[in-house]
Amino acid sequence: MNIIETPLEGLLVIEPKIWEDSRGYFYESFSAREFAAADINAVFVQDNQSFSQKGTLRGLHAQAPPFAQGKLVRVIQGSALDVAVDIRKHSVTYGQYFSLELTGENHKQMWIPPGFLHGFITLQDDTIFTYKVTNYYDKNSEIGVMWNDPTININWTAHIAESDLLLSDKDLVLEAFSSFQSPF
Repeated sequence: MNIIETPLEGLLVIEPKIWEDSRGYFYESFSAREFAAADINAVFVQDNQSFSQKGTLRGLHAQAPPFAQGKLVRVIQGSALDVAVDIRKHSVTYGQYFSLELTGENHKQMWIPPGFLHGFITLQDDTIFTYKVTNYYDKNSEIGVMWNDPTININWTAHIAESDLLLSDKDLVLEAFSSFQSPF
């Protein structure tokens, strides 16, 4: 397993070692030993999975303490542009984001520690996105920022035309980053 640092401290890209032969492939998608060696002391309590059509945009979300979640995310089938935004008030990269294409073929994963907003847009139909989380979901702890916030300036539409985006009603009414009060 290759664990790669990103420009946002604590946010990591994980590239598993793939064993392929004529039957297919095998890889370890998680190893507590490898994570501990990389100073990631996560205890996962729940696995989540979504199935989405091309253009589905989910985010930007997080949960506030004490229900903050770390997430290990990957795509099993299809592809998605995955995005994490640093909302740690004392971080030198506060308000900055990192994005990475996760696919069923590249098997890359991203470790998103607490203190980041998270979102993704599916780039293919029938995309299966999965994530392990370090805390249980708590509806009253939901926080978020609008997907198209001009301050963060994520270029979602470089991948999908804005008219083709599929968003939930909840994601259409999230607040602007300029008025967001981070609990981290």
